[in-house]
Amino acid sequence: MGNPLLDISAVVDKDFLDKYGLKPNDQILAEDKHKALFAEMVQRNKVEYHAGGSTQNSVKIAQWMIQKPQKVATFFGCIGTDQFGQILKQKAEEAHVDAHYYEQSEEPTGTCAACITGDNRSLVANLAAANCYKKEKHLDLDGNWELVKKAKVYYIAGFFLTVSPDSIVKVATHASENNKIFGLNLSAPFISQFFKEPLMKVMPYVDILFGNETVSARPTEDIAEIAKKAQNLPKENAKRQRIVVFTQGKDDTVATVGDNVTVFPVLDIDQNDIVDTNGAGDAFVGGFLSALVQEHSLEECIRAGHYAANVIIRRVGCTFPEKPNYQ
Repeated sequence: MGNPLLDISAVVDKDFLDKYGLKPNDQILAEDKHKALFAEMVQRNKVEYHAGGSTQNSVKIAQWMIQKPQKVATFFGCIGTDQFGQILKQKAEEAHVDAHYYEQSEEPTGTCAACITGDNRSLVANLAAANCYKKEKHLDLDGNWELVKKAKVYYIAGFFLTVSPDSIVKVATHASENNKIFGLNLSAPFISQFFKEPLMKVMPYVDILFGNETVSARPTEDIAEIAKKAQNLPKENAKRQRIVVFTQGKDDTVATVGDNVTVFPVLDIDQNDIVDTNGAGDAFVGGFLSALVQEHSLEECIRAGHYAANVIIRRVGCTFPEKPNYQ
């Protein structure tokens, strides 16, 4: 469950970033001053459109890694009744994801501008329709809740905390009470800074916590130490020890394994082969989830995550070849 967005990606220059007050590598929500950015990107640059939104990217990758059966993942989120919404529906269908969108006509389908400079990318999300997800109008409906109950593993990106924290708590509580696995991503620095209250409400139900170095560490702090602290936060379902997994771009992935913190080196890649790091984190989670639902070990889940991320960064947007070459 998350924010379905249409990604609009283009290579821009530093002047463009400065004009809109963007950092080269960041994820923010669009404010009024960014409204013109979307139109300017489309006019100025060679633009690519891809179905996106963090959670939806991850479930697409998980499905791609698994291949068969199709529609292993169900996705909930809100879109508009417009052309971008139609594109998202079509793209979800092509990716064999079982998307059940809540459709409304008041707000247009959300978009995310990926402003690429070198191997950095600055993301500006205009949530629009994605922000209109209503628990009582979608998640609570019998047919949809049945789909929730059928699942074994749940994954929601932290971005959705800004939209419908009640929906997240409802799903997380169900997972915890039924000893099923609930995963959450810290997603971006602004989530833990400005949405700490809803985040901490969900945290007791989180079995697997994902994050990256920008989200989890301040330069003065040791990332292993933070992973340990996050693991030890209060937890409802004592049958499962919380697992914390932090990726660090080209540096080792750090994960809590039992009571220890272990590092897992990522796959080597030539700097020249990196086309676009946008979606690498989502791809990692997708690969991880694909192994998790097949009940593989944590080491194996991380290996699958590293493989998926390594494929994605060689391409523009969160896109992938027809089949994975993964053993």
